[in-house]
Order: sequence, then structure tokens, then C-alpha cells
Amino acid sequence: MNAQEFAAQEVADFDQIAAADQAPLPLPTADMDGDALFRLGLMYSTGQGGCPMDRVSAHMIFNLAAMKGSLEARTYRREMSQEMEGEEIAEAQRAARRWIDAGVVKLAA
Repeated sequence: MNAQEFAAQEVADFDQIAAADQAPLPLPTADMDGDALFRLGLMYSTGQGGCPMDRVSAHMIFNLAAMKGSLEARTYRREMSQEMEGEEIAEAQRAARRWIDAGVVKLAA
């Protein structure tokens, strides 16, 4: 399995887990800009809007938002990193890379 197939499988697994719960989880999409991703990251960091409170997912989404130009996301990602273990941060960074590699989140050229 190559990296793109692996990333696509990870996204499919995440979607399947979300579908297992009655209400689908809000997930990053290709058309979201940095501000929309930042708001989604806030939802995961606070456990609001149907999102579980999940620091790894929030950090991942803040990372995607920062890559799309959100200055607020950079600040929140930095602050959240101070509360996380190194392995959690690494997991969030790997997850962000999987979303990018799967083409779900497209970065500006």
C-alpha cells in the first residue's frame, strides 16, 4: 500500500468511525478556507458543535488552518502544543499530512 492509498484508507476509517455515531462529525473539506478550518478546530478544542473534545484533532485542524493562512490558528496551535505530550503533537502532525496527501484539504500553491 503506497502513501496515498494509506492516507485514503485513514480518511475512510475516520469517516466510518464518524458514521458509526448517529450524528456525523464535522470534518475538514477541500473548500474550507483558513478561517473555516480555524472555527472547526475551535469546535474540537472545546467539544462544541457536535465535536468531541479532542486535542489531537484540534491541533491537526489548527495546523491545516495555519497552512491556509489563519494567524489565529497558529496562535491556538502553539498554545495547545504547550498542553500536549510530544507523541500527541506528532500524531496530530501525521494526521494533518494524511488529510493533505488524501487531497481532502488542498493547500494554496
